[in-house]
Amino acid sequence: MWVSVALETDAAHADALSDALMAAGAISVSVEDALAGTDLETPQFGEPDGAGGMPATPLWNESRVVALFDPAPDLIGRIATAAASAGIDDLPEIELEDVAEQDWVRLTQAQFDPIRVDNRLWIVPSWHAAPDPAAVSLVLDPGLAFGTGSHPTTFLCLQWLCEHLRAGESVLDYGCGSGILGIAAAKLGAASVLGVDIDDNALVAARNNAANNRVALELRHSKQALEESFDIVVANILTNPLCVLAPLLAGRVAPGGRIVLAGVLATQAEQVIAAYAAHLPLHAGAERDGWVRLEGRRC
Repeated sequence: MWVSVALETDAAHADALSDALMAAGAISVSVEDALAGTDLETPQFGEPDGAGGMPATPLWNESRVVALFDPAPDLIGRIATAAASAGIDDLPEIELEDVAEQDWVRLTQAQFDPIRVDNRLWIVPSWHAAPDPAAVSLVLDPGLAFGTGSHPTTFLCLQWLCEHLRAGESVLDYGCGSGILGIAAAKLGAASVLGVDIDDNALVAARNNAANNRVALELRHSKQALEESFDIVVANILTNPLCVLAPLLAGRVAPGGRIVLAGVLATQAEQVIAAYAAHLPLHAGAERDGWVRLEGRRC
């Protein structure tokens, strides 16, 4: 039996609290956006500042710190001491939850079944057999980088690629994460795919996933120059970075090319459409579970 401990703090104290909880005996500690899933959620990674620089990335101003402990009668006291040593004078509300001992590998695998995108494409964890041998199977396991196909935003982009990608087209997957969109594009017939991300771990995951799927992806860190034009530009990120990146992403769309944006809540669609209006027109193409896919074409 384990005990999950969760408490909220601000960005100024999240790292110090994490370190203090580890020093107090936590087995693991993670920091999450306390506002994730709301209009106020913020991206985890910074984006280009428009002047060629990469700004430092703060943690979320409202952070949720989650730690896993062995059960102990003095646990609350240890947490209070850790919070005080992190400079938190007023102890926030502490959420405690018992976590039963389990076969974590099998439990994790049980949460990820094959996902059918359409008749042409399935997302299949490596421990599953392909449900439809005649369809394209994208082999992908959950890992450090975002993108397993289960999130509505990823699904919306995969759906668009299945319906609209033409063989021989070039594709830019900006914010590639696990590489799922770029790999799908390659398997669906793209002639070339470039994946770009700001996170080195994401690029490693994308490279490994591409190798596992026997497709060729070019991968590039976002700090490197991006000057090529593409038939298709797809970016599944979040509203704020999508708005900041409007000149860059719109500028990479070749004449007659198309752009697909996701990571946008339906309530935020007009904000993103307005950010791109000076570059190319966007419209809402599809919606799933409160998330919207925005689409546009360069004349």
